[in-house]
Amino acid sequence: RSLSEVTDREYVTADHDGEVLKLYYRMHLWTRLQRLVFQKPIQSIRVICPFPSVRQRTASYDMSKEQRVLQFVQQNATRGDPDSVVAAIDKFCWKEWAMNVGDVKGAILDGVVKETAPMTMLELGTYMGYSAVRTVRLLPQGAKFITIDVNPESAAVAKEMISFAGLEDRIIQVISDSAEAIPQLKTKFNVETFDMVFIDHFKDAYIRDIKLLETNKLLRKGTVVVADNIIYPGAPDYAEYVRTCGKYDSTFYESKLEYSDKPDGLEKSVFRG
Repeated sequence: RSLSEVTDREYVTADHDGEVLKLYYRMHLWTRLQRLVFQKPIQSIRVICPFPSVRQRTASYDMSKEQRVLQFVQQNATRGDPDSVVAAIDKFCWKEWAMNVGDVKGAILDGVVKETAPMTMLELGTYMGYSAVRTVRLLPQGAKFITIDVNPESAAVAKEMISFAGLEDRIIQVISDSAEAIPQLKTKFNVETFDMVFIDHFKDAYIRDIKLLETNKLLRKGTVVVADNIIYPGAPDYAEYVRTCGKYDSTFYESKLEYSDKPDGLEKSVFRG
């Protein structure tokens, strides 16, 4: 089969660990190919531009999984109600797996967001907009939330998801490779530092991007950095770095992989400054 035919459900439910890893690496290669296709030059960083309406494509055979999730939300959630949007996405994804942070780990993320109450927050990895909606509904009024993703197709779905939730005026979407976007955040979006960062994009980019955040002085003493999928599919280099480099007070929160019973968890790292 082609790489694009390897489904997320196979990735989670393969019977043997060896088969799971084999499928994961095939999917990992596919996402890396996507990064090459969708990567934009530095000057392309921008707030997301209007896309053709995803709703125009209603035939299920002609819709991506992300578009089917959006359609399910539009049919089953309440417009302008972020809680109902999050609940509808979770309901869909327990039947058809998707790589959101999910409801179980999402509850842990909620707790950190409430405790931190950030006025500036960065998300690396928008995907379909689930964690952006989940997080921003908890942020103080006036908070600045920036989310970055390299894939314009999933970003288009996220744009409509965010709009349906009624949060379009509270979320800044950027389409760019994070390595290109991070050095420009101060000048493009008038941000000095972030109070909180949520990392949930390409796992091999975690360590690169946290070092970029440090180098560009976007972290301050007390900035809270939360990273997803520490166990599965795993970000071992990142985990070792934040636990041993001496710059962070780091805590692992054991949990489950989104929409499954496979072990996973979040890493919360507080920058020492």
